[in-house]
Amino acid sequence: MIVVTTTAHVISTCGWTWLLQEGSEQREQSPTRTSIELFSLQRMSTVETLVQARVIEDVLDSFTPITPLRITYSDRLLLPGVQLKPSAVLNKPRVDVGGTDLRVFYTLVLVDPDAPSPSNPSLREYLHWMVVDVPGTTGTNFGQELMVYEGPEPRSGFHRMVFVLFRQLGGRGTVFAPDMRRNFNCRNFVRQYHLEIVAATYFNCQREAGCGGRRFWPESS
Repeated sequence: MIVVTTTAHVISTCGWTWLLQEGSEQREQSPTRTSIELFSLQRMSTVETLVQARVIEDVLDSFTPITPLRITYSDRLLLPGVQLKPSAVLNKPRVDVGGTDLRVFYTLVLVDPDAPSPSNPSLREYLHWMVVDVPGTTGTNFGQELMVYEGPEPRSGFHRMVFVLFRQLGGRGTVFAPDMRRNFNCRNFVRQYHLEIVAATYFNCQREAGCGGRRFWPESS
């Protein structure tokens, strides 16, 4: 598995925080850039990172990000491809969703495509979190949590923890939770519930010393 890490600069505009990653045109910071231009630069770099990490391939088909997504763990902004310890992501993050219309609803999931191990991902994709019916311009606190957040506890290797934001094309109350967390599939999820992928990001997570890690006990259906 390819582990991609990034270095980024952070600036804020129009109430949103934008990530300016090194190694791309995003280093050319200009105080005259509009929020739309900054978002366009951010999404290009994010997609490149997802491709390099094979998130686009193992989890998602190629897509164009169209909705800003901001994720913070303990007030620390999540940058695409960073490495975080399980103890740093034990509790669910704050998630803010962009957009311009409260009448548009979104679903957020967090999946692990490397469970139980990158060399044998037989549980791909393990579903750690699902929130549906999130109104545009708000956050997950305003949605309905269908699958309670489970903090990552990888037992071997680096695990890619992938956040995916979907637009609910069918409107509110049209997305439902699966019976089990394991072997969730984002591609099938899109087709089943008439969704559109509008944003995604990820971080790397590795077992901490002295931590046993989740054993992925069989779930009842």
